[in-house]
Amino acid sequence: MRRTLRSGQRVAHDGNVVVFGDVHAGAEIVAAGDVLVFGHLRGVVHAGAAGAETARVCAWRLEPVQLRIARMIARSPDRGDEPSIAPEVARIEGGQVVIERADRADDGRVPRG
Repeated sequence: MRRTLRSGQRVAHDGNVVVFGDVHAGAEIVAAGDVLVFGHLRGVVHAGAAGAETARVCAWRLEPVQLRIARMIARSPDRGDEPSIAPEVARIEGGQVVIERADRADDGRVPRG
């Protein structure tokens, strides 16, 4: 998608969803696969909606009202106005949702070199 998702808009897809823009509070994305947002994610997001616990949510700034991966539910921590210095990734690790900077998310899925 090459647009911003505004409040009240909903996107559902049986694969991965990539958004080139922001996802405003009140917007919702549901994907069977991964969700990548090249922008600010403030809405509701559900990756791995078909049960895939390996699904990821990635965004330049990850501040969803609610974040779901497969059956796990979380929300982003309150951070105030600190600037985002790197994209962030949410994934399931050890039975819980973990959110970290993308440059620190090294679990073997993406080769480094």
